[in-house]
Amino acid sequence: MKWSLKLGKLFGIDVYLHFTFLLLLAFLGFYFWRATHDIDAALRGVVFIVALFGCVVLHELGHALMARRYGIQTRDITLLPIGGIARLEKMPEKPMQEFWVALAGPAVNMVIALLLLVGLAATGGFTPVEDLGATGGSFWQRLFVLNLILVAFNLLPAFPMDGGRVLRALLAMRLGRRRATAIAANVGQAMAILFGVVGFFYNPFLIFIGIFVFLGAQAEAGMVEMQSALAGLRVRDAMMTRFRTLAAQDTLAKAVEELLAGSQQDFPVLENDQPIGVLRRNDLVKALSEGRRDDAVTAGMSRDCETVDEASSLKSAVESMRERQYATMPVVAGGRMVGLLTLENISEMIMVNAAIDHQGASHSLTTKPTPKNYETAS
Repeated sequence: MKWSLKLGKLFGIDVYLHFTFLLLLAFLGFYFWRATHDIDAALRGVVFIVALFGCVVLHELGHALMARRYGIQTRDITLLPIGGIARLEKMPEKPMQEFWVALAGPAVNMVIALLLLVGLAATGGFTPVEDLGATGGSFWQRLFVLNLILVAFNLLPAFPMDGGRVLRALLAMRLGRRRATAIAANVGQAMAILFGVVGFFYNPFLIFIGIFVFLGAQAEAGMVEMQSALAGLRVRDAMMTRFRTLAAQDTLAKAVEELLAGSQQDFPVLENDQPIGVLRRNDLVKALSEGRRDDAVTAGMSRDCETVDEASSLKSAVESMRERQYATMPVVAGGRMVGLLTLENISEMIMVNAAIDHQGASHSLTTKPTPKNYETAS
């Protein structure tokens, strides 16, 4: 994630701190000082927030380690003002796996709370609840209470929060993943609206959480709909068969002509009829801004050029593209380039097929003839 500072590794997983979290600490430090006019109290408040977010990191680590048990790796964990995010390579598709991965985070907070409870009971460190505050009362008792709150809050059925994922897993056991996701997303968006209303009257921070939940539920539902629509399809079913390519010896000026002549934004670069790279629009614009108009396209292209066979699973190809953050991928057959796979074209195919299915058509536009020839810019 951009604008993040790497803190280190936990169990081989990179842990990052987003710069907005530092702004949160500065704001809270100022808020505590305004409330108490005591520098020491303000510092104690900031230290407590840091300790609380340490528990959040352990919460996310619980998700990551449980996912690892099912062969799913975690790219990184990032601390944000609204909490932590563990970026898994993918979400478990088996309901019981998702159930346990979702519960692992709150379970960590419950274990922390129980350990703090034992410690407080052994040392007699309890103070009256009314004495607890952001900067006052027993440090460990406040941390105990807030870990319990984290457990309860995360288990609310606000998809894609943990409770929402538990709900989807339970529903998916009987209704299937697609239908379960739609229901969980609707429940999550309803909860997000409730967060917004409550936040408007009591705590503005809930408004930000509500926005995150609403958009997250929408995005997750869209992703599952796409995965469902791609099931059983091959790359050839969604690839572009009319596209332009560039030769390795072409100049960036030639690429500009092709960019302006049509709607294609990324251009495969060929040498001896083999793709050796992709010249993406952003890279082209960057090269032009550096005065490299007459350079060969190979100077501006990305050599990170994975190809995909036309007979490969379309669902797997899309997952690979998203993982590598590709918008375009050359398609080959028999060692020869025969098509271009783009996320935009895939979305259009899904919309067309959804419209046909809605009208009860007896056939689907998911097959295209493999072209005998393709256009080049030469």
